[in-house]
Amino acid sequence: MKTIFFSLIMLGIIAALVNGEPQLVMTALVESSNAAVTRSFTLLGVLSVWLGIAKIAEKSGFLKSCSKILYPLLRLLFPSIPRGHPALDYISMNVSANFFGFGSAATPFGLKAMKKLQELNGHAKDASEAMCTFLAMNTSNITLIPTTMVAMRASLDSVRPEAIVISSLFATSISTFCAILLDLFMRRRRKKP
Repeated sequence: MKTIFFSLIMLGIIAALVNGEPQLVMTALVESSNAAVTRSFTLLGVLSVWLGIAKIAEKSGFLKSCSKILYPLLRLLFPSIPRGHPALDYISMNVSANFFGFGSAATPFGLKAMKKLQELNGHAKDASEAMCTFLAMNTSNITLIPTTMVAMRASLDSVRPEAIVISSLFATSISTFCAILLDLFMRRRRKKP
């Protein structure tokens, strides 16, 4: 990626020089830097609010309550994890936090879940089925409120920054469904002689 971005930047500079307008490079540099700093502070503010809400949801037990609802489904998806094992708790907390758009707050739960899954895996070098399933679910998790995208749209003065919520919920639902199906397919394929 860095090679691609470096090439694009160099092509832009060369194009400006060839066209005899090197001042365009400086103008674009200053304007882009200003926009980047403005968006960063806007996102920082919005994400701080959401992370605060996520922390409240975690401390109040809201995420734990949501994870209890998910527990039966997770037992089906992770049959190799023993009943009552802490890995399932961390997985359900991660899925709940991601569902409500608390992505950054979900990360510690995901890391703890992987650590517990690795303990169950006997510290083998290959990932277990449960680890693969969790990774597939985590990368494609259903998201009710895509907070980062709503914040980005708001920082760009979108008329309706929340307009993507329905389409995002649909897209993430489809991606999670496909990830789980593909995981189950690969599991069955691996077990065949």
